Amino acid sequence: MNIGDVARKAGLPPKTIRYYEDIGLIKPLRDTNGYRAFRDSDIHKLAFLGRSRALGFTIEDCRNLLALWEDKDRASGDVRAIAKEHLSQIETKIADLQAMRDTLSDLVRDCAGDGRPDCPILKTLETMPTPKS
Repeated sequence: MNIGDVARKAGLPPKTIRYYEDIGLIKPLRDTNGYRAFRDSDIHKLAFLGRSRALGFTIEDCRNLLALWEDKDRASGDVRAIAKEHLSQIETKIADLQAMRDTLSDLVRDCAGDGRPDCPILKTLETMPTPKS
């Protein structure tokens, strides 16, 4: 099966499949001519990775989840720990975005938006502390 067929079946672009191979997430066999020889198990792994990435898991999380998925003796607690940490990160991002929305909403509300040069949005951007990265 060529990479185009695999891409359609897994729902991923060929470029992503090549990247996943480059970083060792998948290891398709190679034909004697050097072409990739994808197996059904490769397609399942790629679809798994696509769904994991769609949920926002990092590449390293995906690597760990894939290893756990392949390990039939895994402890579900290990899987849960990865998902729980990711959920915590998402909740933090949501809280940060809500705070940004609230601040920006207040600034937009306080700006008259008329022909005068006074603008609370610019004033706040000028004087507010720089956010921590």
